[in-house]
Amino acid sequence: MARYTESQCRLCRREAMKLYLKGDRCYSDKCAIERRNYPPGQHGQSRGKLSDYGLQLREKQKIKRMYGLVEKQFKSYFKEADRQKGVTGTNFLVLLERRLDNTVYRFGFANSRSQARQLVRHSHFLVNGKKVDIPSFLLRPGDTVAVAEGSRNLGIISESVAAMPRRGLPAWLELDTAKFEGMFKGYPSREEMNLPVQEQLVVEFYSK
Repeated sequence: MARYTESQCRLCRREAMKLYLKGDRCYSDKCAIERRNYPPGQHGQSRGKLSDYGLQLREKQKIKRMYGLVEKQFKSYFKEADRQKGVTGTNFLVLLERRLDNTVYRFGFANSRSQARQLVRHSHFLVNGKKVDIPSFLLRPGDTVAVAEGSRNLGIISESVAAMPRRGLPAWLELDTAKFEGMFKGYPSREEMNLPVQEQLVVEFYSK
C-alpha cells in the first residue's frame, strides 16, 4: 500500500495544526508549527481564502493524515459509517478510534500512530491473548490489548509508556502500566473524543 514518505512536519504546517505525527518532537520547541506556523511552499504565507469545497477538502485531508490512512481506506470507513444508525460523522470518528494501531497509540505504547502501526505489524501486541498483526483490526467493548511478554523490554515501548502522562488517557480506555495491558471499555461519545476536527465537513465532502 502506498504511504506518504516525505517530511511529516510539512503535513502539520499544511493543515495549520499539530497532527502529532512525530511523537515527542511535537511536544518540544522543535515542532514545525511552533517555528513556522504557515503552509509550506513558495506561496505558503500568501494563500487566499478557501472556498466551501476547499474547507471540506482540507478537513478531510486533516483527519486522513492524522490517522495515517490512504484515500481508498479512508473512504471505505466513511461508507461503513454512513450505513450505520446514528450520526454519520460521529460513527466515522468512532470507527477510526477503534483501529488497533490508534488504540496502541492512545494507550501510550507508541509515540505516534505510524510507530504504533509498525509495532502492530511486527506482532508486538496481543488482543484478548492472541497475537494480532493487522493495524486496521477493529476493537470491541471489553477487548484487551497487551504488549507481548517478549516485547516489554523494547526501549521504544518503555520510553513511550514513560511519556504517557503527558498525553493523557481517553475516557473509553483503561490502562494497567504494570501489566503493559489495557482495555477498550466502550465506544466513545463525540464529547469524549475531544478531537479538534469538524467531521461534518467530511460528510458534506463525500455527500456531493
